[in-house]
Order: sequence, then structure tokens, then C-alpha cells
Amino acid sequence: MAARGRMPMMQPQVIVLKEGTDTSQGVPQLLSNISACLAVCDTIRTTLGPRGMDKLIVDGQRRVTISNDGATIMKLLEVVQPAARTLVDIARAQDAEVGDGTTSVVLLAGELLKEVREFVEEGVSTQVIVKGFRRAADMSIARIRELAVSVDRADGAEYRSLLEKCAATSMNSKLIGSQKEFFTQMVVDAVLRLDQEELDENMIGIKKIAGGAMQDSLLVDGVAFKKSFSYAGFEQQPKSLDAPRIVCLNVELELKAEKDNAEVRVERVSEYQAVVDAEWKIIFDKLDQIVAAGATVVLSRLPIGDLATQYFADRNIFCAGRVSKDDIDRVCEATGCRVQSTTSGLAAAHLGTCERFEERQIGGQRFNLFRGCPQAKTCTIVLRGGAEQFIDEVERSLHDSIMVVRRAVKNQSVVAGGGAIEMELSRYLRDAARQIEGKQQLIVTAVAKALEVIPRQLCENAGFDTTDFITQLRARHAQDPDRFRWHGVDIEAEEVADLFAKFVWEPALVKINAISSAVEAACLILSVDETVSNQQSQDMMAGGQPMPASFSALTAATSRHVPLAVIRHMRTTPSSLLETSNVPLLFHRIRRIGTLGCTAMSLASSDRGADGRPRCRPRRSGSLA
Repeated sequence: MAARGRMPMMQPQVIVLKEGTDTSQGVPQLLSNISACLAVCDTIRTTLGPRGMDKLIVDGQRRVTISNDGATIMKLLEVVQPAARTLVDIARAQDAEVGDGTTSVVLLAGELLKEVREFVEEGVSTQVIVKGFRRAADMSIARIRELAVSVDRADGAEYRSLLEKCAATSMNSKLIGSQKEFFTQMVVDAVLRLDQEELDENMIGIKKIAGGAMQDSLLVDGVAFKKSFSYAGFEQQPKSLDAPRIVCLNVELELKAEKDNAEVRVERVSEYQAVVDAEWKIIFDKLDQIVAAGATVVLSRLPIGDLATQYFADRNIFCAGRVSKDDIDRVCEATGCRVQSTTSGLAAAHLGTCERFEERQIGGQRFNLFRGCPQAKTCTIVLRGGAEQFIDEVERSLHDSIMVVRRAVKNQSVVAGGGAIEMELSRYLRDAARQIEGKQQLIVTAVAKALEVIPRQLCENAGFDTTDFITQLRARHAQDPDRFRWHGVDIEAEEVADLFAKFVWEPALVKINAISSAVEAACLILSVDETVSNQQSQDMMAGGQPMPASFSALTAATSRHVPLAVIRHMRTTPSSLLETSNVPLLFHRIRRIGTLGCTAMSLASSDRGADGRPRCRPRRSGSLA
């Protein structure tokens, strides 16, 4: 009986997450993540293809960027939704890996999610969808490798033609599309001058000079960099040298300034003169060692002062200090020299050479050019153009083309662009899905339909009848897959045509990487079943610091408006006094602004009269001591 009357034990409440943490789970949050990804896709959808539009983006520092490059736009959008940031990551990965197809990979990932959204709403397990996605991706990649056309490097003319067509295709959708014949030659020449084993794109320098036309851009077979800061005496230095001997240093060639609060005590004038003579002897020894080594061009990452500049000018030697590390490294690669951190033991074996060095005017700037380098595995592209934003976009376009040509050099297999390969993969997956049983058939069919987003969006951006073009493409690919496998959207002729015959080529690796990245991103988003986010406090103090928890308690305890002086005081108050239990002590440490605003009173506990009441002690206005 006693046991029946006993109250049941209460289970203790376990708090796992911090107060204010937002959690969402289940199908609603998954649909929310899909909607966020589709919103990002809609933002860059209109930038795809030769008729794609540009986006003008103004960042927080009021910098203006005009671009239709998917990776650049995704980076500048500053997407904050956690799931949608996955699309930003795949765009950056595509840009870093192959350089092109950044917009396509984002659109494809969004379309995959859009096609399976209905399945998620109907309760199909996401693991079934993920399995179907990966199965369709494997089938698509295998089909691309089966269809890809390889070109033999032994035939030099045909091999170069392959690279030029890949570069031209990547430029079609860029700002420089109207000048692609001019820039195609430049990009292919630049990549072929690199080490064909490493193909390091960092060895291609790109320099931008405002003014002039795009056709004024030039490719320097060697190294070119902007003239660095020079001291008096540089006018007397030679501006051109044949077969120069080049030394690259990481040495400071100027008199050292005294350190702060440095003190040297001397008792005689001769002792002071000895100190000065020692400083001059050190720098003259360095200069003599450089001249003795036979150098006629001296480059240094560190400053070269006026004394050294005049010294070299008197001996018909060119010098430049504060040269950037990238430019120094490319000079070393081109001329065969190595950066020296000391002048001691400097010999002719440490020097590099080239056929000709010259300093010439390009636009409104002076440039140092090293031409005819015997070990040249580097080059420099000097871009000209009007507005700064225009030149920046040309640089991004050339970067994409350079990356595409690099991949074509490493993987000599290409496919047709213009949505042709996507339509062929869509037909292939539809036919294969008929042989698959169960729910996987629906998922593979959804992937096949999602692949059509590329040709459909190309038609939309070009202003074509999307329904008519997609219907024609489906009919031709289904009618005779072998004959019409390369048929896609011809933007120039405004018709469905064989794009492989029209040399609209893309490296097969671009499509393989785009499909694999898009599928992995879609699988990642579908695999998330709960989102946990810790929202930061909206009540922020001046200076961007979170408001202490005890501050609200202090405000409630005093039941009066807390002046700004209190806020400033609390920012310098020890953390031990910001606990809620110490509110009274904290209250006695702060200053209260007088009713007339002319004095501040101290309420410290030690300032009390005989009756125990606080004794006000006037201070100057604004004092926080």
C-alpha cells in the first residue's frame, strides 16, 4: 500500500544543445534545403552559353565585379544557407580542377534535386535516391569515355588544331568571344611553352594595363613585369642589354636604418667615424662581390637603395628592387639562375642569361622584359583594355581557357559541346532505365531528364523556342544514335546541327568532372536529415562584441535606462565582475550620469558617510576613471 501511494520519480531533464539553438529535421528541412539550392541555381542560370548574360555584383566594400563566370559569381554571392554552400564548393572545385563548366555543374546539381523533389515529398527514402544517382553517374561516365575521340600527339598540326578548338569553345561564352581567334592562338602558345610534364599554370604570368584595345594584348616569350620603385640614378642605367648576366637576390642593398631607441655611446669623434665607415664597408663589399661575379642585371626581392642604384649605374648595370616573389620565380625558371640569399661566394655559375633584356613603355607603364630565354618554360600575357572591370573579366576568361587547354594536353580526348553529349547521355540513360527494375528505374530516368537542362538553358538564353529544339534533339538521338550522337544546339546558325563537325569541342574530363561533382553534391544534400544551427545573439554591443548575460540583469535590477558610459565601462570590466551574482558589486563600480549631464558620481562602496548612505563626490564630466 505504501508503495502505491509513493509518487513516481521524475526523470531529470537533459539539455544537450545550447539555449537558442535552432534544430529542424525530417522531410520539411530537406525540402527547404532543396529550395535554397534551386534559388542559387536560378541566380546564375542566365549566364550559361554564348548568349548568356553578365552579372554585376557590388560587394560590401563597394567594389564592382562584372562577370558571367560561375565560380566567380558563386564566390561573390556569399551564400549563407548551409546546404546551398555546397553548390559554391563544387563550383570552386570545378574551376580549380578543369577551369571550365562551373555554371554547368551548379545547374546540373540543382536540376537533379529538382527532379527528385517529388519523390522526397511522396516518402521515397533518400538512400534509394542516392543509390540511383550514383548508378546513373557511373553509367554516364562510362558512356562519355566510350564516345570520347582521342587525337594523336604525333601529328603536330592536328594536335594543335585540337587545342585551338577546345580553347575557342571555352571562349564562346565569355566576354572575349568576339576576339576568340586572336586569343586562341595566344592561349595555345602559352600552354605549349610550359613544361609539358608539369604544366604549372602559375608559370603563365598575366599582367593588366588599362588603355588600348584587346588586340593590343601581347604574349611575351619569357618574363615581363611592371617596373618597380626606383631611387635616383635609375635614369642613367641601361635600358636594353644583349645576352645579359642576371642575378636574383634576396638581399637588402641599402644602408640599414637604426632601430627604435637604439643607442651607441662613443667618447671620441674617431669612434663615431669608425661606426659609419663600417656600415659603408659592409654595403660596398656586397656591391663589389656582385660586380666581380659579372652580373649586368640585378634583381632583388628586397629594396635596392639610392647608393646601390647609383653604384650600378656608374658600371652600366641595371638593377630593380622590391620585385615580387612570383616574378622572381618565373625569371629563375626562364633564365636558369637561382635566388641567392647572400653575396658571399657569388660566382658566374649562379647567374642566368637570356637573348635580350629591355625596359619598354607599354601603355602608361614601364615594363621589364626578358626575351629569348634558353630554358624558357614560362611566358607572360600582357592584357590591354578599357575599364578595369573589363580587363578583370578578360583575365578570368583567359584563365578558364588556359585550364581547358591544359586538360586537353594531359587527356587527349574530346567530346562535342553545345548540349550534344548531354542529350546523348539522356537518351542512353532512358534506354538503360527500361532494363532496371524497381524504384531505381524512376531515379535513373530522373537523372536522364535532368541532363537536358544544359541544352534547354542554352536555348532559353539564346532566345530560341526551347520546346521545338529539345523535341528535335530527342527525336534525332533516338532515331539513329550513331549518326546523330554529336547533334546539339548551334547558337550561331540557330539550328540543331552536328557540333563535332563544326569543331565545338570540349575535353571529356570537363564533362566527367561536372557530372561526378554534381551527383556527389546532390547526394550530400539528400543525405542530411537534420540541420542544427546556433543563432548568435541579436543583441550586440557597440564594437561587435556580444552583450554579457549579466548586463540585462543589471538593467532590470536598476530599473532605469543604462547610459552609454556604463556600456563603455562594462567593456573594460573584468569578466569575474560580469557574473549575475556580482551585479550589486558591478553596480557600485559603474558611473552614473548626473541629471544635468555635467558631473558623474562615484558609488563605490568605500565612499559612504556616517549614516551609511553613499557620499557623492563630483568629478569632471566624461570621466570614467
